[in-house]
Amino acid sequence: MNGTSTALIVVGLFFIGGIISFAKQQMPKGLIVLLSIGAAMCLLAGVLRLEVWS
Repeated sequence: MNGTSTALIVVGLFFIGGIISFAKQQMPKGLIVLLSIGAAMCLLAGVLRLEVWS
């Protein structure tokens, strides 16, 4: 596990926290969807960059 994959996973989890917060505040659905896409991309990139696949 390197620093880049760790950072991407942490940012993805941070975005998930934002999604939960925005949903509780009843923010616009488009913003929540955009944040969800960003969180999914960060988590996926972080997992794919892990060095356990080699």
